[in-house]
Amino acid sequence: MRAALAAWLVLSLLGGTGAEDRCGDPPGALSHSVPAPQLSPEERLSPHMPESLRCDACHAIAFQIEEQLRKAEGKVGKKALKESDYLEVLERSCSQDWESYGVLELDGEKRLSGPGLPRQQPLSVLVSGGPWPSRLSKLCHGYVGEQGEAHIYGAHRRGPAALRQLLCHGDKGPCAGRKDRPDPPKAPQNEL
Repeated sequence: MRAALAAWLVLSLLGGTGAEDRCGDPPGALSHSVPAPQLSPEERLSPHMPESLRCDACHAIAFQIEEQLRKAEGKVGKKALKESDYLEVLERSCSQDWESYGVLELDGEKRLSGPGLPRQQPLSVLVSGGPWPSRLSKLCHGYVGEQGEAHIYGAHRRGPAALRQLLCHGDKGPCAGRKDRPDPPKAPQNEL
């Protein structure tokens, strides 16, 4: 319900209320229409992250883990955390609410969007809430269980790229064989 309300609000703000024409603006003033992504039944109902969004999800998870571990180390003077401390931080990282993440459509392709992921385009409708937070939490716990807390913390200590490599780009990672994350296409330029 919250996602639908957010989409309605964005669309109504972008489309205007129509009052402009009554207040003296010229008829036919430009308006923009941005449709919400059309989600398949799997994308709407499955408890699992769709395969097409797993690479984006992994980057979001790696970002959140990195941020939480960095903050915790900042509290102890950038020293290495004790095992009990990084175990707690990893649990907290995966159990957060993940509400700031959602899916949008870019050039006909659905992409996950939120903190730690590149901004997609200025006019897009983000569908957040719903199944996305629980899917991200479940994936995060899966990565921690599969890789092990000590291994994840060791990768973090080597840097953000090492953590992303471990979680996302390894042989069996969801981004294996892909570029880190494709940049949005650039607008074509006119040639003389």
